[in-house]
Amino acid sequence: MKKNVLITGANSYVGTNVEKWLMKEPDKFHVETLDMKDPNWKNFDFSKFDVVFHVAGIAHVSQKNSMKDIYYKVNRDLTIETADKAKASGANHFIFMSSMIVYNSRETRITKDAVPNPENFYGRSKLEAEEGLLKLQDKNYLITILRPPMIYGPNSKGNFEKLLKFSKKAFVFPKISNKRSMLYIDNLCRIVEKVIEEKKSGIFHPKNNESVSTYVIVKNVRRIINKKLLLTRIFNPIVYLLRKHISSFNKLFEDYYYDFEDLATGDDFSFKETVQKCIEKND
Repeated sequence: MKKNVLITGANSYVGTNVEKWLMKEPDKFHVETLDMKDPNWKNFDFSKFDVVFHVAGIAHVSQKNSMKDIYYKVNRDLTIETADKAKASGANHFIFMSSMIVYNSRETRITKDAVPNPENFYGRSKLEAEEGLLKLQDKNYLITILRPPMIYGPNSKGNFEKLLKFSKKAFVFPKISNKRSMLYIDNLCRIVEKVIEEKKSGIFHPKNNESVSTYVIVKNVRRIINKKLLLTRIFNPIVYLLRKHISSFNKLFEDYYYDFEDLATGDDFSFKETVQKCIEKND
C-alpha cells in the first residue's frame, strides 16, 4: 500500500536527501515537505498523510545562554506540537530525528544500557522532546525516535565538512586510535525507509557498521587526492593534554561510539568509499 509521507523541515540536509531517496519509488511513496519556519504551517492539512518525518530543529551551533529559550522552543515545543497535530489529523506514525547528543560525551562508550544524560541545552531539548513524544504513543499512533551520531555525505555541513577541508591541506597528523560512530546519509535514508515500511516504533541508534578513528578519515582523504600524509605519535602527549581543556580537540580525538546495534543499516559501501563519494561530489 502506498504511503503518504510528510517531511516537516523543508530544505534541511537530512530531509532533502530522504525525500529524494523515497521518491525514487513513486509507487511506494508520495512525499511532500513543509517549511516549519513559516508560522502558517499550523494551517497546513496533515490529514492526507500516514507518516510524518520530523527533521526541523536547531543544530548544535551555540552554547550562549541567550540561545537557550529558542532551542527549547524549536527542538522540544515545536516537535511535540507537530506530533500533536499529526495525531489529531489521523496520521499513524511519527518519526523524530533526535541525536546521539542526548548522551553525555564523557560517556565515550555508549552501551545499550546507557542512560541519556545530556550536558547542554541542545541535548536536553532533544531529550525532553523525546519524552513528550512517547506520551503521545498509543496502539494507533506509532512513535519512532532516531538517535544518530554524526551524519555525513556529499555537500553535508558541519564538523565532517570542516574535517574534509582540513584533511586536504594536512601533511602531518597525530596517530591516535580513537573510535567514533558515524552515519552516511544514504544509510540513514535506507533506515528511514525501513522504519516506514516495517512500522517500527521505539528508540533506535542508527550508525554505520564501521567505527573509525579521526586519523583514518584524514588518511583516506589524503589517499583519495593522491597526497602524502605523515602520521606520528610525537604530538600525542600534547593532544591528550589539550583535549581535556579544548572542546574541539576533544571532539576530534576522543572516543564517542555506540557499542551495540539495534537497527541494521545494510551498508552498501566501505567507509573509504563513502569518503570518496563525498570528495567527488563536493569537488
